[in-house]
Amino acid sequence: MQQLSGLDASFLYLETPNSPMHISGLYIYTQETAPEGKVRFKQILEGTANRVKGIPSLTRRLKEVPLGLDHPYWIDEGDFDPEFHIRHVALPAPGDWRQLCILISRIHARSLDRSRPLWEMYVIEGLDNVEGYPKGCFALFTKMHHAAVDGASGMEITAAIHDLTADAHVEPKSVITRPDRDPSTLSLLTRAQVNGLRQPLRFISVARNTVPGFAKVFMQLRRGDLKRVGSVPRVRFNGTVSAYRVFNAVSLPLDDVKAIKNAVPGATVNDVALTIVGGAMRKYLEKHNELPDQSLVAMAPVNVRDTKEKGTGGNIVSTMAVKIRSDVADARERLIAVHEGTQTAKEYSNAVGAKTMTDYSQFIPSTLTAQAARLASRWGLVNQINPIYNCVITNVPGPQVPLYNTGARMLSNFGTGPVADGVGLFHVISSYCGEFSISATSCREMMPDPDFYRDCLMDSFEELKLATLGSRPATRRKPSPAKTIAKAKAKTTIKASRPKTATKARAKVKPKRAATAATAKKRA
Repeated sequence: MQQLSGLDASFLYLETPNSPMHISGLYIYTQETAPEGKVRFKQILEGTANRVKGIPSLTRRLKEVPLGLDHPYWIDEGDFDPEFHIRHVALPAPGDWRQLCILISRIHARSLDRSRPLWEMYVIEGLDNVEGYPKGCFALFTKMHHAAVDGASGMEITAAIHDLTADAHVEPKSVITRPDRDPSTLSLLTRAQVNGLRQPLRFISVARNTVPGFAKVFMQLRRGDLKRVGSVPRVRFNGTVSAYRVFNAVSLPLDDVKAIKNAVPGATVNDVALTIVGGAMRKYLEKHNELPDQSLVAMAPVNVRDTKEKGTGGNIVSTMAVKIRSDVADARERLIAVHEGTQTAKEYSNAVGAKTMTDYSQFIPSTLTAQAARLASRWGLVNQINPIYNCVITNVPGPQVPLYNTGARMLSNFGTGPVADGVGLFHVISSYCGEFSISATSCREMMPDPDFYRDCLMDSFEELKLATLGSRPATRRKPSPAKTIAKAKAKTTIKASRPKTATKARAKVKPKRAATAATAKKRA
């Protein structure tokens, strides 16, 4: 039995009926590399159940402390019911990208069952008409509660269910675990009482280690050596969210992203991602006549997990507030400004201390926080206070080597995240085998037109590429054997929309780019 940290428990306290707090991954596979060219649901069910045995995050359920007097506990049941957690669905014909996005949005909007281990996996077949993918593809969509995993620990679980070759054979595991005894109400209340008595001493210990750092930061802010982001403008994504979600994504060549990064000295791939999102949000809000003069601000989670903490699950993260410079019209100048801003944000974060938030989160009052979150959602209090961020942008790097599940090769991966009152737009940046993807999850009422936002992301990338690399042609990645075979087999297949690629979207971007430039000139 293990008690949740304050940071892990906060995702339970902040969860409301309209704001489920789970993170998800979407993986698309081709069956052509599988034995006999076919993968059956039973194989995925048995293979996944065998591989994840012994991973605590997938076999533990919650045990609440009576009256919410302390943070909950994880009770390890030693096993799980695979037929409950791993589910099978199919897209109706034609099975295109838009249908997949709608299905993902609906599944992601539903909360997890707290009486079970907090995860689900959906096997989605019928991806027969998604442009750029061979017919007969299937997808896996995983949901895991943020109280159990963060992005980094989620990737560790992803690695556990994949192989490096199509013909890998995994022997059935014989994992012996001792299920935890279900604690009595009296024992939980006793633990809560003891923890309550120890809390002041813990707080003094943490304060003794962090107060000198806070004092140093305060003096640096007064001297102007450090800078904060300042005030944050209010936009449509800073309101109260509904219970409904939308999802969409774009796929970009990673080589092009790296080339753009190299065009600005000192810039990083993360800077390029922030710049693309900043340009996309500028275009989106400008189209709706809602673009503020101030720069939008993103919350960027930072993984502070060290080597000893790998494989432990839970959340070990810090955060940075970063300006995404939506107030800068020129794409190259925006990248330069974003790079300068991220350097300042890193200096501020390092001065405060990377794990300071994690250290203080253990003192979050359990009952008060949960009740405050529910009341704030019910009364719409987020509309009465100044916003802290306008969106979330998290970067979860993936492997650059092919991965296989039951012999099927993964072609792409995307991600979704929780949106909440006050922060109704969540971006997941991921990479895999030369592909760089940007996924967006939002409230359906805040973003009724996710396809247009996808176009904004694509247009923003094209503008940035043109501004930094000039007329250099898009990088053409060598297609995988699976894609090559599929194209030869299905030249006449009708193609539906999928996450757009840079080379195919350029013709559409030019008129929009000219209009955007004219609008920016007029605003200046």
